[in-house]
Amino acid sequence: MGRMNVEQYREADKLPLVVVLDNVRSQHNVGAVFRTADAMRIEKVVLCGICCCPPNQEIHKTALGAEESVEWAYFKETLDAVHALQAEGYTVYAIEQAHNSITLEEAVEQITNHKSQIINCPKTAIVLGHEVFGVQQEVVDSCNQCIEIPQYGTKHSMNVSVTAGIVMYRFASSLRPATKK
Repeated sequence: MGRMNVEQYREADKLPLVVVLDNVRSQHNVGAVFRTADAMRIEKVVLCGICCCPPNQEIHKTALGAEESVEWAYFKETLDAVHALQAEGYTVYAIEQAHNSITLEEAVEQITNHKSQIINCPKTAIVLGHEVFGVQQEVVDSCNQCIEIPQYGTKHSMNVSVTAGIVMYRFASSLRPATKK
């Protein structure tokens, strides 16, 4: 299938997107985020609070080794991770239903600036929250903006790893054509 190995992955161009997990308790959700981050060639995953960190058998069970290819970091406090990313020039979005949130499509349009290219694309981070409580309010308040995925059914939330996958894929599909394979 022509897939790259871990070393080739580490050397390959990455999408300038960091995924921050705010107290995600399920090791399977953490593993699924790593696996999708690898598939979309995301820059980094940041684990915060109660998130379990690699090496971990339950993460590995879902990540299938992506926890070894995708760069990751850990912060005890999500707020510290958000502030560190902002200090490095990242625009940080909470993925959360909130007053004045923008849709995923509006966010992608802002980020890609209608150019559909990764070159000069702003450094972006997304924060996804706890499976029951979502992103902590103090974290939401510190983010640059909130992104909301429109939902049309009776439920008002989706699984965190599914949400992460949707957002990563949408960003990647807008920016990836300009990157080297």
